[in-house]
Amino acid sequence: MWVIFILELGVCQAMAQEKVDSTVKTFFKKGHLALEGYVDVYYSYAFSHPVGGTRPYWVSYNRDNEINLDLAYINLKYTSDRVRASFTPGYGTYMNANYAIERQTLQNILEASVGIRLFKGKDIWLDGGVFNSPYTNESVYSFDQLTYTRSIGADNTPYYLTGAKLTVPLGTKWTAYLYLLNGWQVIESQHDPLDFGSQLEFKPDSNWDFNWNTYIGNESSIDNPGYRRRLFGDWYATYTASSKWSFSADVYSGWQQRYEGSALRTRNWWNVNGCARYTFLPGNSFSLRVEHFDDASEVLIKPVTSAPGFRLSSASLGYNLSITEDAMIRFEGRYFRSPFGLLNIIREEEYFFYIGGIK
Repeated sequence: MWVIFILELGVCQAMAQEKVDSTVKTFFKKGHLALEGYVDVYYSYAFSHPVGGTRPYWVSYNRDNEINLDLAYINLKYTSDRVRASFTPGYGTYMNANYAIERQTLQNILEASVGIRLFKGKDIWLDGGVFNSPYTNESVYSFDQLTYTRSIGADNTPYYLTGAKLTVPLGTKWTAYLYLLNGWQVIESQHDPLDFGSQLEFKPDSNWDFNWNTYIGNESSIDNPGYRRRLFGDWYATYTASSKWSFSADVYSGWQQRYEGSALRTRNWWNVNGCARYTFLPGNSFSLRVEHFDDASEVLIKPVTSAPGFRLSSASLGYNLSITEDAMIRFEGRYFRSPFGLLNIIREEEYFFYIGGIK
């Protein structure tokens, strides 16, 4: 059993994303240029402290018993009828954990992309660079999420992608996104040839949003020289029933070919989660998430102990208090359980307390 208690407070001006509707407050705008910003500061405390103060497996809020910066950025945007560009340097413990494999000059690029509208009068865009990924119902920007923390499933799919993206509207309710990528959450390619991704989004009305995402690529790298083709499918939906209720759910599965000795085998991992938020008074809401992540073959996660694979279930309950449109205080508790016993994954029992801020 593993329980986490979380408190978050602060202010947020969040960057717009494709997968969620964000609250964006622009600091500065002149002509085609706009400046936005975001700061997420947190405090984490565990009664059973992880060795070295860093919790394994997570890239978000992973430092224990200290006040720290999860993510801060300044986003400079250029938008015109036929051209758009975005440059977003980022800093914090999230950047340290999730960009560790990148070269030093690339480790602080949260987003850097430029796009052109291919045809006048048609909303077809071709973008290139580093941009947010479409995978799962959660993103790295906590202000936009139903729960404060990220699920283990979200933390083990790409938060960012590098390559080219083609956006093609298919009528008023359907939109297709096609990706040519350097790899699975990397800026510099580690193998040949390039990889492919896709997103198909369906919005039948203002309440529902359905998404089907895919990935196919060769995942051979210095760290995993025996890895070959990876296939990945991700399905998620969001639903806003009224001003009181919001829901989201995600399920994904991946298949990885890899050499085990001289034999080429295919191993699987999968995730399922569901989130809900209930607003009982203006600015006051409760959040809930249940999840299960299964990587029994250690495709993505290798346990820091002798556990035979990684399997983990979790339930989260939180309280959110909106101070203004841009400020929020959040509390959250998390319960974890593994069929192997958490002694074989992290430690037998851990308690966490977070304080965070967003601006």
